[in-house]
Amino acid sequence: MAGAGQPVSLAAGSRGGCQRLPAATGEGTGQRGATASRGGTNDGLRSLPLSGHVGFDTLPDQLVNKSIKQGFCFNILCIGETGSGKSTLINSLFNISFDDLVSTHFHPNVRLKAQSYELHESNVRLKLTVVSTVGFGDQINKEDSYQPIVDYIDAQFEAYLQEELKIKRSIFNYHDTRIHVCLYIISPTGHSLKTLDLLTMKSLDRKVNIIPLIGKADSISKTELQQFKRKLIAELVSNGIQIYQFPTDDEAVSQINTIMNGHLPFAVVGSTEVVKIGNKVVKARQYPWGIVQVENENHCDFVKLREMLICTNMEDLVEQTHTRHYELYRSCRLQEMGFRDTDPENKPVSLQEAYEAKRRKFYLELQRREEEMRQKFVQRVKEKEAVLKEAEQRIQAKFEHLMLVHQEEKLKLEKKRKALEEEIALFNMKKANAELLQTQPMVSTPVSLKRDKDRKNSSFT
Repeated sequence: MAGAGQPVSLAAGSRGGCQRLPAATGEGTGQRGATASRGGTNDGLRSLPLSGHVGFDTLPDQLVNKSIKQGFCFNILCIGETGSGKSTLINSLFNISFDDLVSTHFHPNVRLKAQSYELHESNVRLKLTVVSTVGFGDQINKEDSYQPIVDYIDAQFEAYLQEELKIKRSIFNYHDTRIHVCLYIISPTGHSLKTLDLLTMKSLDRKVNIIPLIGKADSISKTELQQFKRKLIAELVSNGIQIYQFPTDDEAVSQINTIMNGHLPFAVVGSTEVVKIGNKVVKARQYPWGIVQVENENHCDFVKLREMLICTNMEDLVEQTHTRHYELYRSCRLQEMGFRDTDPENKPVSLQEAYEAKRRKFYLELQRREEEMRQKFVQRVKEKEAVLKEAEQRIQAKFEHLMLVHQEEKLKLEKKRKALEEEIALFNMKKANAELLQTQPMVSTPVSLKRDKDRKNSSFT
């Protein structure tokens, strides 16, 4: 995003971000273009004078117009402990209040929150994505606090790689979510880097452009701040952590970038509150002992950060992300897939040849595994059949044994049934006899009484 009065020097590239424009137009540039169109090779170029105006000196203007129409994208990863001022710093950088909920200190693990915005300045559109850490450094066990950050960055690289590997790609319309810069906010302890900071930056320095910042720098004195800066740089160097260095190969920004590299890490103060000082209204933090102006270079390095990050080196951050960090990830992933630029004899191999070789290798491996799985399957079937056959034999033997037991029990029951039937018949016979005996006295009693009566009557007569 160019500042007021500065020429626009950004153009959209094939990666959906920003790209450095070609060199300024001139006779030499025109001759190189004309020669390349005739020769078709970069070796042995001939310089040919042009007899008149051709028109390809308008290429930079064409690129600028196309880029402005397409718009730009920029993705910021802001890492810092809860309450370190991440949201306030982003709001101050872009002079806008982004909607961001206040985080607490009670998250069980670290997670990343991404929010995208479309910003307009003059006729330039910028799609800004801010990714901030939630719960970073709040856990008692901080062993895996940086792993979600690494996984997120790798996931964005993988998504872009998968888009590149498609047959029908849409890179120009693809929303590039790769992280272009990491603003790592360091707590102003005044002593040294925490172990978590060292581990996190060490795991990220080959994946993203890291710009270390000292947050809330108004909490320590200037003398302590300068000592703290020197101590941080010494610790970063001794631990082999590579932070982003502003490029010095471009003559237009070489001097200012060289100076700014000496001010790293930037000591920043963020604020969205405005305070009136005299006739001026400035963003500042007001304390009982005085006022800290955010945009006053005598108070903090906020202006330096915004100048370096947005106005001067935004395009270089995007380019470094693509040409350095993404290419490193891409080469490692392709090597994991089995692609090589050279064969075992160090001869160049085309992508098609590498693909065919990988395909043949994969097919042979697939056949081998298929045969191995088939043999395992056959072996397991045989083992299962043997087990089932043995189980069937056991069940058959048990069934035959149970049948014999059943027959014996059936015979015993039959004998018992017959004996019981005989007992029942005998009982019924005895019962009938008993009933017969009980009925006989009841019938003979009246006859005997009549005989006795007749005998008495005959005696009276």
